[in-house]
Amino acid sequence: MRRAIELAGEAEAAGDVPIGAVLVCGARFFEARNEKERRPDPTAHAEILAIRAAAEALGVWRLPNATLYVTKEPCAMCAGAIVAARIERLVFGCRDPKGGAAGSAIDVFASEAVNHRVSVEPGVLESEASEQLRAFFAERRA
Repeated sequence: MRRAIELAGEAEAAGDVPIGAVLVCGARFFEARNEKERRPDPTAHAEILAIRAAAEALGVWRLPNATLYVTKEPCAMCAGAIVAARIERLVFGCRDPKGGAAGSAIDVFASEAVNHRVSVEPGVLESEASEQLRAFFAERRA
């Protein structure tokens, strides 16, 4: 999670919302940060980019033994991608009460409609992840 927070800092330095992700697949690590502004691409969330990198490098779309670490609770798009990729475990820093799809605004992972169950662990390094986002948006509003 500490590496995901570092990646979030890199996203911020590049003008994007500070969100970072690290996807661990066995002994391999796939890192990404938000790049919506840089690309420009509305789907260039850190989670999506990490999943794409892993799938391409490994040559598979199913990542059943993987753990995804991300600094902020995933949105509905990212939660859907996590389920579609069959990721085993999601660990995230802070909740997103407006758009979080792991229990805050909605809970994609608890839905009976999804065909894969993901273990979810919220609140890891929550204060650091939350402060990083709070400071970013405070600066933007100033």
